[in-house]
Amino acid sequence: MKRRDFLMGAATAGIVAAIPSAVRGRGLARSGVGKAGGNAANPAPEANPLKPPAHGSIPVAFLLSEGAVLIDFCGPWEVFQDAYVMGRDEEPFHLYTVGETTGIIHATGGMKITPDYDFATAPPPKIIVIPAQSTRSEAALAWIRKAAATADVTMSVCTGAFLLARTGLLAGKSATTHHSAYRRLALDYPDVHVKRGARFVEAGTIASAGGLSSGIDLALRVVARYFGHEVAEKTAYQMEYQGQGWKNAESNSVYARAPLSTDARPLCAVCEMEVDAKSAPKSVYKGKSYAFCSAEHKTTFDAEPAKWIE
Repeated sequence: MKRRDFLMGAATAGIVAAIPSAVRGRGLARSGVGKAGGNAANPAPEANPLKPPAHGSIPVAFLLSEGAVLIDFCGPWEVFQDAYVMGRDEEPFHLYTVGETTGIIHATGGMKITPDYDFATAPPPKIIVIPAQSTRSEAALAWIRKAAATADVTMSVCTGAFLLARTGLLAGKSATTHHSAYRRLALDYPDVHVKRGARFVEAGTIASAGGLSSGIDLALRVVARYFGHEVAEKTAYQMEYQGQGWKNAESNSVYARAPLSTDARPLCAVCEMEVDAKSAPKSVYKGKSYAFCSAEHKTTFDAEPAKWIE
């Protein structure tokens, strides 16, 4: 029994019973959510649509390695698992995890995850989700390139954009990432057009989301492209997610302008995050002192200071 079925059942004496999918669908239809245009069986057209299969579920692969950031992949996972299309016999999306091996990996916070498949055994996906994580292996890059060739959408979340950029699939395209990594992505990959202040960016079959919760919005956008705006609206409603970023990619405009570092409010010279002036690591370049959020970023700066200043 899926968690969505559990949540949508009728509660009596504190016990929640699962409701059959047909009843579940009628309940959503009566909710009054997403009345504009179309219905769940015949959703309204969406800009830049994707064509779902007539039968079967859309396979969604989540690439995971050590340090995978939980919300980056759990947010989109929740969206795809909660999506429901009235009239379809199968679940709209089939979700699975992929790793370089099927050995246990540790996501942020120490959560242990055993990937369902390794690169050799993973089914071909139609959607690939790449969260922030530590993998840099050539095997991972090769798998992404191969899988992306036949995928409808290959999407990064947060600094997963760096891994996607390493494949070459972002070359010449626009992309976004976490606001603290705009500068680094632009400097490390000058052939990528980094867009500040975007909740997500779509570039053909490639898409990228901003930081953390932005992945939820990009996933909702993908649902809308396959099944229409109303299905995505009902998915967000089911999740009790009131964010509107999936409807407006420009809604991250608060991050569009680069912040200014001052003596009173110093920012890391690499990632632009605010630092504690008293305890932050520092370097001096051309007579000026620069502070950093971590020793790692100080080392990065010291290797090529002109790159970060000029």
